[in-house]
Amino acid sequence: MATDFKSIPIIDIAPLLAKSDDPKMGQDPDVAQVVRQLDRACKEAGFFYVKGHGIPKTLLKQVKNLTRKFFELPYEEKLNITMSADSGFRGYQRIGDNITKGVPDMHEAIDCYKELKPGMYGDLGKPMEGPNQWPDNPPEFKVLMEEYISLCTCLSKKIMRGIALALGGSPYEFEGDRAGDAFWVMRLIGYPAARSPNASDIPKNDVGCGAHTDYGKFCLPLASSGLGKSINPSLLNCCITGLLTLVNQDDDITALQVRNHSGEWISAPPVPGTFVCNIGDMLKIYSNGLYDSTLHQVINTAPKYRVCVAYFYETNFDTAVEPLDFCVDKTGGSKKFERAVYGEHLVNKVQTNFG
Repeated sequence: MATDFKSIPIIDIAPLLAKSDDPKMGQDPDVAQVVRQLDRACKEAGFFYVKGHGIPKTLLKQVKNLTRKFFELPYEEKLNITMSADSGFRGYQRIGDNITKGVPDMHEAIDCYKELKPGMYGDLGKPMEGPNQWPDNPPEFKVLMEEYISLCTCLSKKIMRGIALALGGSPYEFEGDRAGDAFWVMRLIGYPAARSPNASDIPKNDVGCGAHTDYGKFCLPLASSGLGKSINPSLLNCCITGLLTLVNQDDDITALQVRNHSGEWISAPPVPGTFVCNIGDMLKIYSNGLYDSTLHQVINTAPKYRVCVAYFYETNFDTAVEPLDFCVDKTGGSKKFERAVYGEHLVNKVQTNFG
């Protein structure tokens, strides 16, 4: 549960990365300091910035610049890679195609997923099979994005080792059968300039992305815990995914907002050279509620177009996620959430949203 935080902490993870391949990393005092910071951030805000992550600032900028160049193309050209069920729900979405809580979001995007080979996960993976749709223009788009994805995957794995230690487990809790073959999602997102210079005048249907957690809006609690008595049956189809998100946002526009315990929306202004990170619903389940995914939204009040690139690090596609035993012990001895198969919920989301 988020606290009444007023700002989002910045964590220098360089010491963690330096020791990330050492099984005894948790014994290093500098790593232990990073782990304490991660633990506090995950408990208090569910969000944090990371610096010292090792991905060049020039690459962060190039990725945003190429994304912007694509969105500047004529509408008809962007439609050459339109998302559809036949494309495995990969490709371009027009403004308003993405839906949050029944309201169209005012952004356009390219959705990319880890590529699944035919038959890789049987019927479970079939709707998501296929290659990503990369535009031909700009010509270097595919190569640069695949390099970026590779670096983000490696970085996320190492951050998750720190989070595993923060929860009280081994560094490798989120590897092997859980996330040793981690699925990933990347969304390249463009938000049109505000139509009104006054934030209070922006209508509800101009919200860039409505309030949500990554990716879902709801974790299914066990009825026996007493937390599920007032579940709206219509929410049972909401998707539950997400371990960790890395957001690479424009350096000069503040649009991301995070809600604290009192319901205040706290801005997450860009800090050049950093990623804004947040934990997702699957980590909430694994931690048995020790860590909570925090509501956030995007409202672009700037008079110019905004770009951000969000990378989502997930579990293995076919993993059944359920609370970790040591987290259950730390939270009273009973499981608060049902197990959830990641791939089932991802497919449910994309078919409901875009099918």
